[in-house]
Amino acid sequence: MIITDTHTHLYSEAFDEDRARVMEKAMDLGVKRFFVPAIDSSYTQNMLTLRNKYPENVFLMMGLHPTHVKEGFEQELEHVEQMLGQHQFYAVGEIGIDLYWDKSFLRQQQEAFRYQIRLAKQYKLPIVIHCREAFDEIFEILEEEKGDGLYGIFHCFTGDLEQAHRAISYNMKLGIGGVVTFKNGKIDTFLDEINIKHIVLETDAPYLAPAPYRGKRNESAYIIHVLEKLAGIYKRSKAEIAAVTTQNSKEVFGI
Repeated sequence: MIITDTHTHLYSEAFDEDRARVMEKAMDLGVKRFFVPAIDSSYTQNMLTLRNKYPENVFLMMGLHPTHVKEGFEQELEHVEQMLGQHQFYAVGEIGIDLYWDKSFLRQQQEAFRYQIRLAKQYKLPIVIHCREAFDEIFEILEEEKGDGLYGIFHCFTGDLEQAHRAISYNMKLGIGGVVTFKNGKIDTFLDEINIKHIVLETDAPYLAPAPYRGKRNESAYIIHVLEKLAGIYKRSKAEIAAVTTQNSKEVFGI
């Protein structure tokens, strides 16, 4: 059984003390593919170091996280573009709009999101979307940019059924992680109405740990709990869920 974690920040400081153990624990459970999103330029070297240590298992993305769109963000976008030209990446991400913490940079977030979508099209790469309290703003830009060149993953999908269908209409898979195990997560109430061909698994480690670890540091190994939850929702074996969602990830990332 090969499991794919399509979104894990393994280079995070949260793993500095035990990164090798965290990787080994996940791989022992069948998690063999780790897709690693960017945040900003300060983490780039850590990402490259991680990839060099686990070249068969770790696949990098490049992008500017919306919560890191601040004054002077244009320089960060230059870094993204420069890196895309110098190294192999498998997606532009995570990118998007986040209005949970701060709404004052909305215009800049919109600009950065559009710019990076166009970079993804230029490099024929998928995008990985971060959306927090910004579905309308995200959909507005996806509507502008829709077409064959636009595809990817709606990371940490927490919307309703209508929003799920709309995201899928823009050639997005839904990234399902620990939230599906939460009692108040809600997405578990309608996920069986979404064809599993539109679903990929993720952890967003070290964030959003699933039950029974909610509130603690998340790890890629905990994707097992997401897998078990989806097996129950779709009434299919864990091996089947792992196989289908891994195949879905291959369709997105091309590997």
